[in-house]
Amino acid sequence: MQHDQDIVETAHAMADAARRAVLPFFRAADLTADNKDAGGFDPVTEGDRATESAMRAVLAERRPQDAIIGEEFGPKAGDSAITWVIDPIDGTRGFLSGTPTWGVLIAASRDGAPVFGVIDQPYIGERFWGGLGQAAMSGPHGTRPLAVRGDRSLDQSILFTTFPEVGSAEEAAGFHAVAGQARLTRYGMDCYAYALLAAGHIDLVIEAGLSNYDIQAPMAVIEAAGGIVTDWQGGPAQEGGRVIAAAGREQHQAALEILARHAP
Repeated sequence: MQHDQDIVETAHAMADAARRAVLPFFRAADLTADNKDAGGFDPVTEGDRATESAMRAVLAERRPQDAIIGEEFGPKAGDSAITWVIDPIDGTRGFLSGTPTWGVLIAASRDGAPVFGVIDQPYIGERFWGGLGQAAMSGPHGTRPLAVRGDRSLDQSILFTTFPEVGSAEEAAGFHAVAGQARLTRYGMDCYAYALLAAGHIDLVIEAGLSNYDIQAPMAVIEAAGGIVTDWQGGPAQEGGRVIAAAGREQHQAALEILARHAP
């Protein structure tokens, strides 16, 4: 139990350090980005690197025995059962655009699966966390428990994704087939969409082309809040790829059946 509490406290300390590191860069007039994708646009900023460095410094002080997988600086080996899977700015495109939809993602993983996760939005001061017996959020309205909406028919469901293209043409076709039956579809929320699902506001998030550091923190938070996170075949999603998050089994199953027909 004390070990679990230390994981929770360390995750919050990392999120606090990330807030301090990243906020000076957000909406800064001189913010620039390097492109990591020669065939497109996959930006990384000085803010990404400073924020990951700040989180790694917390781990070096508090839990140096743990392994780390981070988007910007790669893996660090450890000799404990815990691996921290971190994304300093999930949604760098939104960050560059000045929209407060990006977030800091922190997951503590054991045996390859996340056991505790944090989604933190520093600018609006909201934090969502879940796992190890907890599921809660804090923000301008104070602290409260997290709980998903539960079962809902697809025609009454609210669906989110980050990009309308959703990966390959086949994957996009699958997504749009689901969207055609949903009540409302919205775009461009990055990791904040997963937070909204955990908080009980939306029903589905469908994405493709994710990495483990994109999904492990949201997965921990959503599952702790009573939701479901799988791949498009209903299997494990902790390594990323094609991912669907749902607030209940009814909308999850309905979406999976459509995806199987259009993007097997």
